[in-house]
Amino acid sequence: MPLDPSFVGRTYPPDSTYEVGREKIREFAAAIGDANPLYTDPEAARAAGYPDVIAPPTFLTVINLDAINAIAEDPELGLDYSRMVHGDQAFSYTRPVHAGDRLRITTTVEDIMARAGNDFLTVRGEVVDADGQLVCTTRAQLVVRGEGA
Repeated sequence: MPLDPSFVGRTYPPDSTYEVGREKIREFAAAIGDANPLYTDPEAARAAGYPDVIAPPTFLTVINLDAINAIAEDPELGLDYSRMVHGDQAFSYTRPVHAGDRLRITTTVEDIMARAGNDFLTVRGEVVDADGQLVCTTRAQLVVRGEGA
């Protein structure tokens, strides 16, 4: 069943606040194998001009995934989650994420298109801090494989 194109432009407001912690940043950096001291050493981060340790660029996948899943699991959209694969991901930052940030994400269905028997869903996320200032814009493209794929 094809995705419902009327979902383009639909926005999903944040349903929680994500508090960025030093330990979560350290765990994420270890999981991706990045030993950059800015991710683990508060003194190194402060010496570089940051208020605390900063997160690797892909760290926001942690909150972005939950937001994407909320859209993918919306029964009105018609997405068969068992046929979905991740196609692309991008992050555009206005500033680095650091320990102590309190972040919220609003997601919007930016595009739905069909090509070669597959559906492509593009989702944009606007991540803001506790002051409502934009920290990052995320984009993810999901591919829902067609029946013959």
